[in-house]
Formats: sequence, C-alpha cells, structure tokens
Amino acid sequence: MANVVTIEAEVRARSGKGAARATRRAGKVPAVIYGGKQEPDLISLDPRVVIRELSRAGWQSRLYEINSGTNPIRALIRGVQYHPVSDAPEHVDFQRLVAGQRIKVAVPVHFENDGISPGIKRGAVLNVVRHTVEVYCDADNIPDQFTADLGPLDFNDNVRWHDLKGVENVKPVIDRDFVVATVVPPTKIEVVVDPNAVPGSPTAAAPAKGGSKAPGKAPPKKG
Repeated sequence: MANVVTIEAEVRARSGKGAARATRRAGKVPAVIYGGKQEPDLISLDPRVVIRELSRAGWQSRLYEINSGTNPIRALIRGVQYHPVSDAPEHVDFQRLVAGQRIKVAVPVHFENDGISPGIKRGAVLNVVRHTVEVYCDADNIPDQFTADLGPLDFNDNVRWHDLKGVENVKPVIDRDFVVATVVPPTKIEVVVDPNAVPGSPTAAAPAKGGSKAPGKAPPKKG
C-alpha cells in the first residue's frame, strides 16, 4: 500500500490571482485542497518540498497528509501549474480524501528481472506502453506500485494487465486485458555484398563521374 508523506503548510486567508501572486512573492507556492463535500482549504507550501515530491516517481498516487495548524488532511496531488519559462511549480491542486471513497489514481508500474529475460539477454528492447496504469480503488488502499515480472519473457512476448502483481482490490479504468509492455526483437540489418568488390575492401569502387570506361581499352585517338 502507498506510504503516507507528511508535509507542512500555511493557511492562506484570501483566494484569487492577486493573493496567489502575493504568496509567490513571499517565496511560497499557493495551493488548494478541494473535495470531500467541504469548502476548499487555501494553503501555501515550501517550494523545496513541492519540487522534492514532484521529482520523485509516482507522485500521482502518493498519499499526502497535510498539516496546516488544524486537523491533518489526507489528499492526493491532482494538478500542478508551472511557470512557462522557468518550469517552477506555481500552484498545486490537492483532492481531499474521505474514508471509504472510491477514487481514480494513476499507479506506476515497476519492471523487474529484466536481467534474466531470455529476449532481453539476446538483444531485445523493452517497449513500455504504459509507465502508469489508471485504476479505481478505495482512498485508504491506494497501491504504491504494480510489479511486472520480465524474467520469463522472450521475443514478442508482452506484459498485460492480468500479469501485473499488486492489483488486488483495484479495478482498471480500461475494461479489457490491455498491453503494458512488449519485448521487441532487435532489428535485422540486411548487408548487400557487391560481387565485384575487391576482397578485403568494404565496398566496390564507385564509378567515376561522367561515366565509366571499359577496362583494358585505350581511349580513341583524336583526328
């Protein structure tokens, strides 16, 4: 199950673009916690904490406990707005979680045993179709990750939804046994050998510009 990460926050008194800009000037990242049939909570976060969490894989399904001076709030990050030039996070949207509530989350897929896969050992490439899988699950039982075992896979074998481990008590958003990854054989390069090439040379000599001359014949005399 997913680990709970605790982050500290400060309460913001006002909403709106002007208030958000003031929060950024103060060196904080404005954020909002919505959902749960409650009024939104306006908060501000330390930008270092936001950048740290966004740089870690799987933040879309990571469960957060937000402390802002009142009762801790459990939530998921649902959206992040970035500065168009610097890519610094400018605003974070959290969804408040309620016990027993069924939610949709994107759970990362972890691939293991690639070193013993017969196909990959013989030069195949793992083509990952889905790095994350969207599922419906209970808010109290969000999977940390799904695991795909590549150990037995050979050329053209694939990993499907039913092959993943850790999918108990969740339902995929896509209602079919979809492909998660495929073991793609190496591309064959056809080498064409010129029968007129000199042994030991990589290719035969290219004809000179202006046309080729027949070997052993002198050019016609003028006049």
